[in-house]
Parts: sequence; C-alpha cells; structure tokens
Amino acid sequence: MKPENNHGIKRVFRATGFSMKGLKAAWAHEAAFRQEVVLALLMLPIALVADITTIERLLLVLTLFIVLIVELLNSAVEAVVDRIGSEHHQLSGQAKDIASAAVFMSLTLCAIIWTVILGARYL
Repeated sequence: MKPENNHGIKRVFRATGFSMKGLKAAWAHEAAFRQEVVLALLMLPIALVADITTIERLLLVLTLFIVLIVELLNSAVEAVVDRIGSEHHQLSGQAKDIASAAVFMSLTLCAIIWTVILGARYL
C-alpha cells in the first residue's frame, strides 16, 4: 500500500532509504555482488590514477558501475522468480538465464573497454 503523503522531498528520502535497503540486501545475500563490489573497489584507483584522458577515465569508471547495476537487476529477477515458486518452469529458467547473460555482457563490456584503454596506453 502506498503512503498518502509520498511526494516532494519526502518521497526522495523514502526512495533513498529503499535503495539503501536494497544495497544492504544485495551485499548480505548475493556473493556475486560482493565479489563485483570488491573488484570495482580494487579497479577504481587504477582508473583514477592512470595517465589517460578524462573521457577514458569516465569510461573505465562507468563500466564498473554498469556491472554493479546489471548484477543488482539480475539479483532482483532471481529473487522474484524464486518467490513465485521452487518448482522448475521453463520460463523461470529462461528469465534467470537471460538476466545472467546480461551480467556476462556487462562484464565483457568492462573487460573490453579496460583492455582497449589501458592496453593502448601501457602495452
């Protein structure tokens, strides 16, 4: 049920609270999310100190966030599918596989961009 006074700055604060709750849940229950956060935290300093242009730096950081965003969406799809039922259904498996493929594509994009930008600079 939606709260009656859910507008303006109050709505922004409530939405931020829900977002923080979601991040905490992902951290607590999703090993892949924790691994990708740790990887992003290790890679972020490289992006910040590398001798590259501002646009290249932005691309490196952006791809780290894309991976985390897609992983959160994947976790949400998995939670909804698991909530519906534990019996195997072809569409449930398909939804989970497609969400997993999205994570794979985001990781691939990240790897390609990091390799092209840093490889061109340092190799």
